[in-house]
Amino acid sequence: MNTAAVYHRADRSMAYAVAKDQMQIRIKTAKNDVSQVKLIHGDPYDWSKEKWNKHEKSMNYKGSDQLHDYWEVHIEPPYHRLRYGFILSNKKQTVFYGEKSFHQQAPEDIGEYFCLPYMNQSDIFTSPKWVHDTVWYQIFPERFANGDSSLNPPGTIPWAIEEPKRDSFFGGDLQGVIDHLDYLQDLGITGIYFTPLFEASSNHKYDTIDYFEIDQHFGDKEKLKELIRECKKRNIRVMLDAVFNHSGFFFPPFQDVLEKGENSRYKDWFHIWDFPVQTTPEPNYDTFAFTYMMPKLNTEHPEVKNYLLEAARYWAREFEIDGWRLDVANEVDHAFWREFREEVKKINPDLYILGEVWHDSIPWLRGDQFDAVMNYPFTTNALQLIAKRTISVQTFIENMTRVQYMYPEPVNKAAFNLIGSHDTPRILTECGNNQQRVKQILTVLLTYYGTPCIYYGDEVGLTGGMDPGCRKCMEWNEENQDQDVLNYTKKLISLRKNEPLLANDGDLSFYHISENSLVMKRESHDEAVLILINLSDKKDTLKIPYRVNKRKTIDLMTEEAHKWKKGKIKLQPQEIKMIKIF
Repeated sequence: MNTAAVYHRADRSMAYAVAKDQMQIRIKTAKNDVSQVKLIHGDPYDWSKEKWNKHEKSMNYKGSDQLHDYWEVHIEPPYHRLRYGFILSNKKQTVFYGEKSFHQQAPEDIGEYFCLPYMNQSDIFTSPKWVHDTVWYQIFPERFANGDSSLNPPGTIPWAIEEPKRDSFFGGDLQGVIDHLDYLQDLGITGIYFTPLFEASSNHKYDTIDYFEIDQHFGDKEKLKELIRECKKRNIRVMLDAVFNHSGFFFPPFQDVLEKGENSRYKDWFHIWDFPVQTTPEPNYDTFAFTYMMPKLNTEHPEVKNYLLEAARYWAREFEIDGWRLDVANEVDHAFWREFREEVKKINPDLYILGEVWHDSIPWLRGDQFDAVMNYPFTTNALQLIAKRTISVQTFIENMTRVQYMYPEPVNKAAFNLIGSHDTPRILTECGNNQQRVKQILTVLLTYYGTPCIYYGDEVGLTGGMDPGCRKCMEWNEENQDQDVLNYTKKLISLRKNEPLLANDGDLSFYHISENSLVMKRESHDEAVLILINLSDKKDTLKIPYRVNKRKTIDLMTEEAHKWKKGKIKLQPQEIKMIKIF
């Protein structure tokens, strides 16, 4: 047995409470090395006749990545304390694995076992339950709809008559969003994620000038309140975007520093290396990336912290927003985010806190900072498999298994899944203008656990490369919209709402049956849904290793009964099927 590959930590990623009386334990072993894992567990104070009373439960094999097998078990200990270890077996060897070392058999000394001292209620990771059932729609306000031309900035270009440039303005505003809320409701959207609305000089508004004002070209505070009221009528949540890592160049405190140098009372609000301050040829202060127009804020400074926290409180308190999306969240200190969470949750315990982090995010997902991060590993793998065809089905499954077991189950249910955004090329462009591939990638997005987000216009076939190409004006002329993809998106959203197994109920797993087709399974105790996607231009026949017994089967896409012939399912080239078993 390759004991060097066995890995477990008694932390919130591999041993944690999922409910008041339920624990989830995970372990990983070398791929194809261990055939059985049993959990030995018990309360450290439960003894009889000088012998520790321990219990045994088999763990479930959950999947593999390129290097490891993953095992998991749920237990419901009678008390709120736990000592535990693992019995690992293969054809050649059986060993015990505990906190300190490996043994030939389970030791009597409980000091050799992993320890969870107490399952404190406050340590259980929780996120707003409404998020688990939300389908988001990301709006880049400057490009969604021009509803009030009186707000147009100087040099505004008539809607969509040319390709966008980095400094283009087309006049999108809040009234334009209000005018199209019925469209979003008909699509099935239940949450809007707005990129920044606050006063700024750019079209993207990630260079904030005033954290307490709506940008004049979008409208005013009363218009935002009207928008939120209209959203609530339609059961649509609203999430705003905040940039607390850096300000804009024209942020008054930074302008004061540029003017007064070392004599400015704001000089410590930023990370300035020396004086006088210079912007060219290179800035002598920390910035977002190397952009002199975006000076990094010193969030450890008490005045900066208080200013930004009050901005977070203000919009949550006065406008009753439902969420904050936090830009460049990984570059802000953890202490700030802990206080941020405490402050906004006082106002609204159900407010969703979403961080922009592109890498392993467990340091922010321990229950004291964010409810979720943007799930870019999901994005990358889905694009590589379906849009670009640069990885195999097996590699996709292995990659997604690793992502799935990177975070605890409660974290995964709130994960913000996306396939495109204002920072990435358009999905149709990524798919080489192949409409069916767009449908396939939308299928994966809208049948995966977590909370999915559609970038405005992807559902009607907008194209474009990286910024600024991905920030085209929304297409409102129905004759120019891809009505086929639009209706397909509506169908998927409707299925997700009506079939809990396509959202966050039950387990998710993969079948590696064919290199031509992706097969996902969503399953609860008495129901299952199979999602089958033929990625190739050839027919594929899949033999599904799943027993239906006397249960019924239905094709959710056609709503017709499906004949289950010993699990053999035929797929036409590029076909998508969803088979419900109940």
